[in-house]
Amino acid sequence: MKKIIKQIFIPLSCFLFLVFLFFNMDKITDQIVHLIKKEPDIVIEPKNDYSKKETFLFVKQTENFVPLSKQDIMNIFYTIVNNGWKKFTFYCPNEYVNCLNDVKEFSQNQDLLTHLNNFVHPFNGFSNVRTVISENGSITITVDYFYKEEEIKQINKKVDEIAQEILNDTMNTREKIEKIHDYIINTTKYDIERNNENSSKYRSYIAYGPLFEGFATCNGYTDAMALFLIKLNIPNFKVAMTPEKGSNSAGHVWNAIYIDNQWLHLDLTWDDPVSKDGKDYLQHKYFLITTSQLKSIDEEGEVKITEHDFKKNIYLELKEKNY
Repeated sequence: MKKIIKQIFIPLSCFLFLVFLFFNMDKITDQIVHLIKKEPDIVIEPKNDYSKKETFLFVKQTENFVPLSKQDIMNIFYTIVNNGWKKFTFYCPNEYVNCLNDVKEFSQNQDLLTHLNNFVHPFNGFSNVRTVISENGSITITVDYFYKEEEIKQINKKVDEIAQEILNDTMNTREKIEKIHDYIINTTKYDIERNNENSSKYRSYIAYGPLFEGFATCNGYTDAMALFLIKLNIPNFKVAMTPEKGSNSAGHVWNAIYIDNQWLHLDLTWDDPVSKDGKDYLQHKYFLITTSQLKSIDEEGEVKITEHDFKKNIYLELKEKNY
C-alpha cells in the first residue's frame, strides 16, 4: 500500500510543481533577472517647494529613471536638479549598450549642464554636480546648490515685501513686470569688480546681491527677476549665451518670459548700462521683445552686440522662423 501511495505522490508532486512554475514563471523570471543584474533600488524622495511644473521643449520632468536614450539621461539629470534632490541613484539597463558612456559624456559637458540649469527655479540652481558611475551600471548624482536655506528665507521675505510695496491689483501683467524691472535697476548697480576681477565682496551672482547689497552681475539681475515672475505665476526660464572656447566674451544670461501667448526676452543687465559719466540710467530697450527685435537692436550702431547669440537648438521656445 505504501509503495502505491509513493508511486502516486511523486508524479503528483511533480505535476503540481510544474503547474506552479507555469503560473508564476513571470515573477520567478523577474526575480532571477533582478539578482543577475543587481539593479539598485531607486528611491524617490519628495520634491522640494521650488520644483517647476512647466514643460519645456528642450528638457522635461520625468518619472522614468531607466534611460534608453541621451534625451532620457538629460531628462533624468534635469528632474534631479528641478526637484531639489541632493543625491539620487539610478541605473543603466543592459539593453542601452552605450548608456554609461553617454552618462559620462553628458556629466562632463559643462556648457550643456549650464543650459540645463537655466530651466529650473533659481533656488534649485546648482553650483556643482558630481557623477559617480559604478561597474554594476548604477549612477549616483550629487548636487550642490547655490542658495543656502537661510538666504532663501531672507530673499523670500524681501521679495514679498517689495511686491507688496510696488505692485497692486489695478496693474495688468505687463505693468507689474515693468514695475519690478524698474525697481531692480533703480536699486542696483552692475558689479564691475566681479566682472573684471572675478572676485567681489558682494554676492552679486545670485539674487541676494541686487535685493540686499545693491550690486549684481547678469546672473544676479536674472535670478532676482525670475523670483518675482514665479511669485506672479508667469512662466519663465533663463537664457544663456555661453562663449566658444578661446573667445574673450565672459558669457551672458537674461530672462525669457511667456506673456500674451508668446515667449519674449527681458534683459535687465543691458537695460541698466554702465555709464562713463557715473550716472545711473534706466532703459527699456530690452524689455519684453521678440527674438527678431532682439537681433535688430543688437545690430544697431557701429559695433554689433554678440552677448545675445543664444543657441536656438536649446532655447527652442525663442526660435523664430527665418532666424
